[in-house]
Amino acid sequence: MRLKSIYIFQSSLQTLIEPAIFTPETSCECRAPHEKLTVEQARLGTPVDRPVRIYADGIFDLFHSGHARALMQAKNLFPNAYLIVGVCSDELTHKYKGFTVMTEDERYEALRHCRYVDEVLRDAPWTLTQEFLEKHKIDFVAHDDIPYSSAGSEDVYKHIKEAGMFVPTKRTEGISTSDLITRIVRDYDVYARRNLQRGYTAKELNVSYINEKKYRLQNQVDRMKEKVRTVEEKSKHFVYRVEEKSHDLIQKWEEKSREFIGNFLELFGPDGTWKQMFQERSGRMIQAFSPRCSPSSSPPRDFSPSRSPSPPSRWAMPRTSPPSSPKGASASISSMSEGDEDEK
Repeated sequence: MRLKSIYIFQSSLQTLIEPAIFTPETSCECRAPHEKLTVEQARLGTPVDRPVRIYADGIFDLFHSGHARALMQAKNLFPNAYLIVGVCSDELTHKYKGFTVMTEDERYEALRHCRYVDEVLRDAPWTLTQEFLEKHKIDFVAHDDIPYSSAGSEDVYKHIKEAGMFVPTKRTEGISTSDLITRIVRDYDVYARRNLQRGYTAKELNVSYINEKKYRLQNQVDRMKEKVRTVEEKSKHFVYRVEEKSHDLIQKWEEKSREFIGNFLELFGPDGTWKQMFQERSGRMIQAFSPRCSPSSSPPRDFSPSRSPSPPSRWAMPRTSPPSSPKGASASISSMSEGDEDEK
C-alpha cells in the first residue's frame, strides 16, 4: 500500500512538472500483464504496476474549463487510473464535424499541458475499433452518455457501451466550443474593431475597405466619448471638492459670525460690559464734580445774588439802618459796648 502511494505521488508530481507524453505510434509502452477488468474491480483498486487505462477522445477546439472538468472526472473514476486522451486530426474533424479555430498541433499542445492527462494520442480515430482498444490496452472509454451521432451512426459509442467498457462523465453546462464561437460571431464587429486598434490589418481580419473605415471611425468616436467621460468624471470630482470646501468655509464663517455677534452683545448689549463701565465712570465723574453735601439738619440758606454767603456767627451784629446823624452813630456804639459788658 505504501509503495502504491509513493508511485501515485511520483506520477502525479511528474504530471505537474512536465507536460504529458505523446503515445508512441508503434506500440503501447505498458509492459504489465493486461487482463480484462470490470468496473467493480477497477473501483476496488489495482496493483501499482497495473493502472486502469482510461481512454477519452474528442476535438478539444478552444480548450476550455468544460473540457478540463470532463478529463478531471475521467482521471478520478478509479483509484489507480492512467488517462489517455485521443485528439482527432484536422482532416477528420473538418470532414465529419466542421472547421476548427485551432490547428491540430495547437490542440495537441493544449491537452499535453492539462494536469489530468497522462498521455496524448495524436490523430485519434473517429470511431473506436476492437483492434485499436487492444493495441493500446484500453480498459474503459470515458465520455458523456448523450448519444453522439456521427459518421452515419446514431451513437459512435454504442458498441463500447454494449461491451461494458463505457464509463460516463457529466457535461459542464453553460460553456462549450460552440458557445464560445457563437459569442465571437455575435460580437464580431467589437472584436474586429479591437484587433484593428491593436495593429492587425484589414487583410489579416478579412475586413473590406468600407468596413475598415467604418470600424476606425467608430474607434475614434469611442475614444472621444472616453475622453469626454474622463473630463466629466474629473469635473464632477472638482465640483465635489469645491462644494466640500465651500461648505467648510460657510460653516467656519457662521461660527466666526456667531462668535463676533456674541462678543458684540457682551460688550454693547443691554447688560453689556461697556454699559457697566460707562455707568461707573459717569458716577465717578458726577461725584467728582458735585459739591459736598451739607448736613440734613441745617436750615436752608438764602443766597443774595450780589453777595456770596458767609457762615453765620454768634458775633454777628444785628442789621440796623444807618444813622442819620453823628449823634445817632455815637448812641449805637455806646449801646454795643453796654451789651458786651452785660455778657461779661
